[in-house]
Amino acid sequence: MGDIPHPDISLFLASSVHDMKNSISVLIGSLQEMMSTASPETSKNYQKMAHMLYETQRINGNLIQLLTLYKFGNNLYPFTPDTVEIDEFAAEAQSHVGILLNSKHIVFEIDAAPGLYGEFDQELVAGVIVHALNNAAHYTKDRIRLVICEADGGLEFRVEDNGSGYPQRMIDEGVAAMSGINYSTGSTGLGLYFSAAVALMHRNGERRGSVRLENGGAWGGGCFVLRLP
Repeated sequence: MGDIPHPDISLFLASSVHDMKNSISVLIGSLQEMMSTASPETSKNYQKMAHMLYETQRINGNLIQLLTLYKFGNNLYPFTPDTVEIDEFAAEAQSHVGILLNSKHIVFEIDAAPGLYGEFDQELVAGVIVHALNNAAHYTKDRIRLVICEADGGLEFRVEDNGSGYPQRMIDEGVAAMSGINYSTGSTGLGLYFSAAVALMHRNGERRGSVRLENGGAWGGGCFVLRLP
């Protein structure tokens, strides 16, 4: 046998992740379509479908994060901040998680000042917020709210729930993610690292975005906080 070529394995990984993401997106669409015409009263498999939807959305989110981080690392991502209407942004985020939240009987609230605008990469920030909402759906008792407001000359996005709050380990990992440490264990490592990377890409002079986890908020549960300058 001749010498086996040694291609850049990262290209194969990125291509495979892209293909998997597309396949899972098809599954998500099918599940959402089935659930839109069913209910717990009419389908004995409704809760199973809801669990499948949560898991497929979680996997799809992880694949998107991996692919986007690959693009970040290879200067391939077209970072495009634009003027975004916050009311529309919040409604779009809700549309991504609405079926899941309804299936789990979770009350969702939006608290955003009317007429508020922001300058940021809408696709990236939406990915961060939808991931946080999906995560909150797993830990909340029955309430989640998305708060978007002006803070310190920029914007603050808060995803709050009425669950038991974050354990200290997860709060510490949130701090570590902003320091560039990528935890390879635990369910929070990739999501926090991705969120931190997105936050840091947003700059205004010397100021940069940030993420943090805390406990409290309106209902004393967990709070995911994204700040953009």
